[in-house]
Amino acid sequence: MSLPLLTRSLRGPQLSKTLRHSLTTTTRYQSTTTNNTKPATSTSTTSTSTPPKPTTTSSSSSSSSTPKTTPTLKDLLDTPPSPANPTEDRIDWTRSFHGLSATPFPKECADILLAPTDPEEVEIKPDGILYLPEIKYRRILNKAFGPGGWGLVPRSESIVTPKMVTREYALVCNGRLVSVARGEQDYFSPDGIPTATEGCRSNALVRCCKDLGIASELWDPRWIRKFKAQYTREAFVEHVVNKRKTKIWVRKDDTVGYPWKETKF
Repeated sequence: MSLPLLTRSLRGPQLSKTLRHSLTTTTRYQSTTTNNTKPATSTSTTSTSTPPKPTTTSSSSSSSSTPKTTPTLKDLLDTPPSPANPTEDRIDWTRSFHGLSATPFPKECADILLAPTDPEEVEIKPDGILYLPEIKYRRILNKAFGPGGWGLVPRSESIVTPKMVTREYALVCNGRLVSVARGEQDYFSPDGIPTATEGCRSNALVRCCKDLGIASELWDPRWIRKFKAQYTREAFVEHVVNKRKTKIWVRKDDTVGYPWKETKF
């Protein structure tokens, strides 16, 4: 029943009593409705402040998708690089002996490698040791296998002592291991270590080339004696700085160079 009809049908005390009851009921209904529409407050402090724990799946996927870009100390060591995913087509030359003595090189390569050493290219140290400059070994390898057909692979870390640098290298030609040798080079100050490292590599190359027969005469005692008798001489010299006198070996077609000057003993 609407309020106007209720007002007409009720008179006097009955009307005021009925209105008071209706207003009280309406107020209670509005209060109940307001309380039900407010957001529920949490009664537990622990559940509100503690964030949800990530699942194992999400943690592992996020860690696997994020690449590591910061190098570690192990990455900075002087260790020969190894392939991350070695396959049959990718050989790890730091450990492999692939192709060693598998088959001889073609005759045209062998003729270049085994060619007699030209005496005009041989040098002699002041102490009488004969040698072929390392650049000439590289020229012979380039002529036999072509530029890019051979290479030196480090097989160990560089060992630096207070006076010497040493490291092991492997000579690879046409995709085959030929020889393994350890190079060494002396140095006199820490500033000379980079140069000694390069000299160590060249020394290893010369030693590896012995297995290919390059300049093999330099290790033949009879050939050495004949060469010295024909192409070299001993000279008495004096050190320009400390005036020390000694005897050194030089080629007959060379003159004594600094810091020595030729003199009579």
